[in-house]
Amino acid sequence: MSARREWLRLALGGGAGLALGWTGARAQPVAALELPQERAVPGGVVLIPIGPAAQEPRAEHEGVPLLVVGDPIAWTAVLGLALAAAPGAGEIVVRRDDRPPERLPYRIATHRYAEQRLSVAPRHVELSPENLARHERERERQAQIVARFSRPLPATLRMRVPTAGPRSGSFGLRRVFNGQPRNPHSGMDIAAPIGTPVMAPLDGEVVDVADYFFNGRTVWLDHGGGLLSMFCHLSAEQVRPGDRVRSGERVADVGATGRVTGPHLHWSISLNRAIVDPALFLA
Repeated sequence: MSARREWLRLALGGGAGLALGWTGARAQPVAALELPQERAVPGGVVLIPIGPAAQEPRAEHEGVPLLVVGDPIAWTAVLGLALAAAPGAGEIVVRRDDRPPERLPYRIATHRYAEQRLSVAPRHVELSPENLARHERERERQAQIVARFSRPLPATLRMRVPTAGPRSGSFGLRRVFNGQPRNPHSGMDIAAPIGTPVMAPLDGEVVDVADYFFNGRTVWLDHGGGLLSMFCHLSAEQVRPGDRVRSGERVADVGATGRVTGPHLHWSISLNRAIVDPALFLA
């Protein structure tokens, strides 16, 4: 464990609406809250020390609110980096009631993900006008979901694996479908038979249950503070929008719906609207 990480450790869900303000509620002390692994690459997570403050500071990145954890002794901003983020320098803006806005830097390192070639039904690669229009509607709907910033904040940032099975697809893979390059893989794939239970990796609210063109039957959980989980290709859902679930509670069953080559669970995590590697959140 790095000296910086050790210092941090010791010092320290129908439709989705937009809730981008802060309420001033106290966050969990970082000493009692497990943080994700830090990996400052595209698709990774950066932990940025903010320092002491009597009230919870507000932090944002390019106008998007960030999850801030800690206590008056030491606060930390938890920043998710998009897979499309360019290597190099960046900064977040921190606002406190008693001083002007402060800009804190971070740096993104270069990282090369592997490539995977797959064969799928042609209709999932070469979209008809009707399917393309459907995909665009669904993409807008999911953009509204990941824009949520809700309270309460998570009690921990370490998660449990949502289903048992070997990992059949890693985060960040550069995928080629039927010879055509597509966006990198935006989640963790876990191979499991149809009907295998899918458990909530963390407490949260169910904010969407739907059948998407690419993702198939899908459940979204809002864990608070701009941190959300998405489960795709399901065969059945055990929850409805508005339900609150606890870590380990069954929310769905593994399936093979949407664009798939076989039964498995696709699990994505969104943090401050950036899709990041779920492996960084595993205990």
